[in-house]
Amino acid sequence: MPTREAIVATAGESIGRGSKSFAAASRLFARRERERAWLLYAWCRACDDLADGQEDGHGMAAVADPQARLDAIRVRTQAALDGEWVGDAAFDALRIVVAETGMPHRLVWDVVEGFALDAAGWQPEDEAGLLQYCYHVAGAVGCMMAVAMGVNPRDAAVLDRACDLGLAFQLANIARDIGEDAGAGRCYLPGDWLADAEIDRGAVMADPTKLAMLATRLAGRAEEYEASARGGTPALGLRSAWAVLAAAGIYGDIARAVAARGARAWDRRVSTGKAAKLGWIARALGQAVRRRDLYRAAPRPAHLWTRPRAD
Repeated sequence: MPTREAIVATAGESIGRGSKSFAAASRLFARRERERAWLLYAWCRACDDLADGQEDGHGMAAVADPQARLDAIRVRTQAALDGEWVGDAAFDALRIVVAETGMPHRLVWDVVEGFALDAAGWQPEDEAGLLQYCYHVAGAVGCMMAVAMGVNPRDAAVLDRACDLGLAFQLANIARDIGEDAGAGRCYLPGDWLADAEIDRGAVMADPTKLAMLATRLAGRAEEYEASARGGTPALGLRSAWAVLAAAGIYGDIARAVAARGARAWDRRVSTGKAAKLGWIARALGQAVRRRDLYRAAPRPAHLWTRPRAD
């Protein structure tokens, strides 16, 4: 069987190929947290690629067998949670990080539910539905990442902030990828938003000017959740807070760029350049050092959607 070291190395390669933004931020963690972040990312990336018929997060297309792919994710995930050697590096990565952190299995299955929604062709009818979906595909991952960083799984307040960061990331993703999603037969814009803007869900790219208004609305929501997420960093160690704040800024720039480009947001894929990443890494260090003064007193805004609680 591959050693832990070999699986970590493979996971590090996965994050390097799949997300330059997350890879850059992950380098700021202390070694233990960095390795666990890589392990968790590898599982998420493998599930996403399997569900969407893509490679390293690129080339998404409609798949002919979504249920079979979902079944494969569930079987391999269950084996990992049972502590079995799966024989797939990404799922063995999950086995390792769950065993090392006491990760609640509920969070893992919450993420898998996001793939089930996509396999069923689900689409949100309103903003609450959109945020519920974002929780499953990203907010729950934020909670898992917090546990990987040493946060007590019972600390609901901190996990709420971690969830907020995942929501911010996913809202930015949705705004950036509207065209790509449409090409694969998907649309994550709420039905009531589309109706208000007089946009046909089946032809969302027909009027980029109207679409830009909705993308700006998504970006605004992303910025609210990004700001809230910063309020959880006083609970983290310095290096973990540094990594989280850098990731928040780097990824937050994606949503801001989509809004700034307006109707031209989908002419080419929005990304954060190397100079901007380095700028956020430097800025985030100062924020991390002063995080208790900057963020401790900030309550979580009451109007923000709150993740579902376990029974």
